[in-house]
Amino acid sequence: MSKEHLEELISAEKIRERVIELGAEISRDLAGLDELTVVCVLKGGFIFTADLVRHLAIPCRIEFIRASSYGTHRASSGKVMLDHHHDPHVEGKNVLLVEDILDTGLTLSRILDELRGHNPASMHVCTLLDKPSARTTPVKADYTGFTIPDVYVVGYGLDAAGKLRELPYVATLNA
Repeated sequence: MSKEHLEELISAEKIRERVIELGAEISRDLAGLDELTVVCVLKGGFIFTADLVRHLAIPCRIEFIRASSYGTHRASSGKVMLDHHHDPHVEGKNVLLVEDILDTGLTLSRILDELRGHNPASMHVCTLLDKPSARTTPVKADYTGFTIPDVYVVGYGLDAAGKLRELPYVATLNA
């Protein structure tokens, strides 16, 4: 997979600015909480989560959950697999679930069902990217970085078969 097949969709600067805005918005909306348990959806959400928590004014605990529905393909398999070795501890906690992309809604819906089964005090969802035209399951994020068209994207944590996560921007992959 080469970078000549990439077309920048969202610049690193725009991402940086929006992450700062999201941190301020979440901090304002959830002000008064003693602590926020931030649950990062691995692998794609790790860069976004790391940048976002640096801009939250609420003390955080960070947990991880691993979910996959793509494998090495560009389309969701329709089956969401959760890695239960990464079960976050959310019972009685105020939770902010951080996801890289909300597209079909299958993964987010499955994760929310799982986390709600552990009785959090509150649950909020923040996604870097929202692709509403791809939605097949009715689910919505409380906080969204950018709404994008139904294109395959990589960079800033998102990958194509495990590659291109390191890009500081989000790009479409035309290959």
